[in-house]
Amino acid sequence: MSPMGPDEVVPDALTGERLDRVVALVWECSRAEAARLIDRQKVEVNGTPAASRSQRLVVGDQIRLSEAPAMGQPPPGPDPEVELNVVHADEWVIVVSKPADLVVHPGSGHAAGTMVNGLLARFPEIAGVGEPERPGIVHRLDRGTSGLLMVARTQRSYEALTAALGRREVHRGYVALVSGMPADDRGVIDAPVGRSTRHPIKMAVTADGRPARTHYQVTARMPAPTEPTEESVLFDTARLELQLETGRTHQIRVHLAAIGHPVLGDDLYGGSDAPGINRPLLHAHTLGFAHPDSGEQLRFQVDPPEDFSRLYRLLCG
Repeated sequence: MSPMGPDEVVPDALTGERLDRVVALVWECSRAEAARLIDRQKVEVNGTPAASRSQRLVVGDQIRLSEAPAMGQPPPGPDPEVELNVVHADEWVIVVSKPADLVVHPGSGHAAGTMVNGLLARFPEIAGVGEPERPGIVHRLDRGTSGLLMVARTQRSYEALTAALGRREVHRGYVALVSGMPADDRGVIDAPVGRSTRHPIKMAVTADGRPARTHYQVTARMPAPTEPTEESVLFDTARLELQLETGRTHQIRVHLAAIGHPVLGDDLYGGSDAPGINRPLLHAHTLGFAHPDSGEQLRFQVDPPEDFSRLYRLLCG
C-alpha cells in the first residue's frame, strides 16, 4: 500500500477496542466508512493489511491508512445566521476575525453553524475552492481560540496561500495569558508535536511527532497579590506574545504546557481555571502574508476580546 501520512499509535485508553471503532475515532469518519476501508485492505496494523474489522488493538499498535476516508456527509451549506466579522475582503482573499467558541468548519459533532457555513452565505463562490468539506479554509484556529484567519476566495489564491504557509512565509502572531512566569523573557520552543499515546483527543510533544517551532516573548509578568482582595486572582501569570513557524494541531497549547506554562483556562492541557472563563485565553492577534495576486504585503491586527482583556486588567491589579 502507498501510506497516507504518519502512523497513528494506539494509546492505552483504546486498548481492547475494535479496529473499525478506532479508525472511525482517530480519522473522524463513520464506522461504516472505517469498515469499508478495512474490507478493501486500505488499513495497516503494524505494517500488515488488517484482515478483520473486529480485530482488537493493544497499546502501541501502529495504524496507517493508504486512502483518505470519505467524510460521509454532504458538503457544507450556507447559513446566514452565523455572524462574521470580516476584516478584509477582495476578489482573492477574505480575512475574518473569528470569535471564541465558533467552530471553523463542519466535522465530528459540528455538522452546521460553523464559520464555513457563514462564509458560504456571504461568499458562495468559495464552495468550489480547496477541500470540499472545508471550502476556502487555508488554516484553522481551535474552537476556543479567537482571532484572525485568512480564507481563499479562488482556487488560485488557495494554492498560493497554502504554498506560502508551507514555505513559512505567513506571519501568525498570538497573545496568551499563561500559568506561571517563564524564567526567560523570550525563547523558542522547538519540539515535535504528535498525537498523545495516553489520550486520543490530545496532542503531545513526542519523539516521532512532526517538527514544530514556537517563538515567545514575555510582555507582562503578574505575580499573585501578597494581600489578596475579593476580586484578585490568586496565581502567578504572564502575558506572552507568540509567533508560529509551523502550524501543528494545538501547537501553542502543547508547547506552552510542555515548558510548564499552560494557557490559562485550557483544561485539556492543564491550565489553571480563570474566573468566568471557559476557554483557553489564546488569541490570534496579527496576520501577515503576501497578497496571492498582487504580491503586496498585507498585515492585519485585532485586539483580544473582552473576556481576555477583562481578566488581564484584573491580573494587572
